[in-house]
Amino acid sequence: MIRILLACGIGASTGFMAANMRKAAKAQKLDVSIHAVSKSQVSDYADKIDVLLLGPHFSAEVPEYREMLKEHNVKVTSIDPDSYGALDGESILQDAIDFYHES
Repeated sequence: MIRILLACGIGASTGFMAANMRKAAKAQKLDVSIHAVSKSQVSDYADKIDVLLLGPHFSAEVPEYREMLKEHNVKVTSIDPDSYGALDGESILQDAIDFYHES
């Protein structure tokens, strides 16, 4: 199972995205867990996730979160702004899975 966490300012917009990603995962019968939280809650999930996706408007903070989560082996990136704007859960899910499998 791949455990994916989405985070943004208060978790509202990523909450909609997580719901779309879960629908896509269910349709594809993928073994993933997808949740969304406020950025302030990320450290609470450090040992429970494999991938952290930050909202595109927080992409400058990716290095900070990589450093914070490196001892937990969490991969951190930001969500593609075009996919995010289109609420394209399927594309973001595929990006997250591909990112997880990168070495």
